[in-house]
Amino acid sequence: MKADRVEISRDESGKQWLIRIQVGEEVIRRHAREAKDATQDALRDVAIRIANEEGYQIDRSDVVFS
Repeated sequence: MKADRVEISRDESGKQWLIRIQVGEEVIRRHAREAKDATQDALRDVAIRIANEEGYQIDRSDVVFS
């Protein structure tokens, strides 16, 4: 199944990255423990891997940062 969008941001405490996978109205939230100064390419790779593990396909262009 294809995800509509994946959003990457820091969580409220600022200690972890928050990966939000949106499929229609459903939103799945997962945390990633990547370094605070991780590159956007590295974070995109992590987000895509997490989406794949959840059973979703996502294009790199559908991964956004907030």
